Amino acid sequence: MSHSDASRRLFVRTTLGSTAGALASGFGQAPAPPERKMIGIQLGVGPLARPDYERVLDQIQERGGVNTLFVFIFTYIRAWTGIEAGRFRGGNYAIVHPRYYQGTPLRPEDTRATDFGDLDILARLLPAARKRGMKTFCWVIEDNAKPKLPNIDALWERDFYGRPGGNHPAGPCSNNPGYRNFLLGLFEDYTRSYEIDGLMWGSERQGPFGNALGAFHGGGTVDPGRVTCFCEFCERKASRQGIRVERAKQGFRELEKFVKAGRAGQRPIDGYYVTLWRILLRYPEILAWEMFWTDAIRETCTALYEKVKSIRPELPVGWHIWHNNSFHPIYRAEQDYRAMSAYSDFIKPVLYSNCAGARMASYLDSVGANFYGDLPKEQLLEFEYRVMNYREGACDRIPLTGFSADYVFRETKRACDSVTGTKTRVWPGIDIDVPTGQGQSKCTPESVREAVFAVFRAGADGILLSRNYTEMKPENLAAAGKAIRELGLA
Repeated sequence: MSHSDASRRLFVRTTLGSTAGALASGFGQAPAPPERKMIGIQLGVGPLARPDYERVLDQIQERGGVNTLFVFIFTYIRAWTGIEAGRFRGGNYAIVHPRYYQGTPLRPEDTRATDFGDLDILARLLPAARKRGMKTFCWVIEDNAKPKLPNIDALWERDFYGRPGGNHPAGPCSNNPGYRNFLLGLFEDYTRSYEIDGLMWGSERQGPFGNALGAFHGGGTVDPGRVTCFCEFCERKASRQGIRVERAKQGFRELEKFVKAGRAGQRPIDGYYVTLWRILLRYPEILAWEMFWTDAIRETCTALYEKVKSIRPELPVGWHIWHNNSFHPIYRAEQDYRAMSAYSDFIKPVLYSNCAGARMASYLDSVGANFYGDLPKEQLLEFEYRVMNYREGACDRIPLTGFSADYVFRETKRACDSVTGTKTRVWPGIDIDVPTGQGQSKCTPESVREAVFAVFRAGADGILLSRNYTEMKPENLAAAGKAIRELGLA
């Protein structure tokens, strides 16, 4: 028997043994049944538009032991939908009720997805899911693709030269009241118009400091002169808070020169790390603007939470936490789970272990060309492991192996420990067949099962099978379901 098999069986025996012991004690009274764990799956609308969509739901339930569906109900990213490229338009796959959208330059009806004509995916899904004892959450992710909509430029961020931003890492501005009002209308529409069971929102973006450094996987291609946001709403709000706008812009121009020189192999006289801190000490407005941007995201989350609770107080509202939380220490510092618990019924930290190795390697390539440029890559990776509290493989191996279930355990436990004593539940997202490059690590039934066991061994309240049902191989989804059933959770 392998060590992992032995550990897993001991975990199951201990869990079941504790339940049996409780039944045997308790003065002849059987304890209340354990609370049902949330077993969720993310899925696009493509399979739900098919004539055999109910069979799709049966397969999800039978293979994965799933009791909660997180449907990408609003998106302009084709990968989230499972729709063929030639047919994809994107938008809102439910009916739009314009009366809920006030104070936004967007016409809400323009956001209605027409990929399937007048089909209302949410209205179709809800009774079919309920019949199977499955809950339905609306999953709204802040898009990394700029939709082609009238007046969309009025909502989009601007860089410190005044130019409108493009696709990721730019996006709609959280300090723009037109965008905030659109989101509030969207959440109110779903909450009032449908008997949904919850909502999740996520923003896979970060502030201008991290973006200027390219401090995320794939970030080495970002132009440090195009970071955002410096629109009129941001500048006015920042000025009211005492932030010197022109000094912030000047600081980001110095940061732009620093990053471009580093990528060109031009090492500063005093090295990368010292030179970066010289810029930050001279222009503290850089970090002030970074936190200003992050605070606007938190204010958006709070507003969405309060809007939903004012309508249906019992409806769970929570947040998807971008995978960059596993790589960039400064971004992690901004994701304070304890502080977030004030406006969070649940959090879904992204713990995609299989693709994490390739993503970490890409992150190192990017930041190793500027602020960590003084360190050889292996030493930089060791620094990352020490700071982020992981113990994974060597730099040349992790794209081939991914991260282990130990990473999933550590990050789940960190999240659970952070929100102990609050109402916030932890529902980690594990990856099942998130695409990786040729020759890079791929999911296996065993790796999926180990990740499931790690989540619950660390004390999570549930799990979210991710990234998208349409990407998942049947045998890997079934492996998740098998582990969930071995734990007595389905």
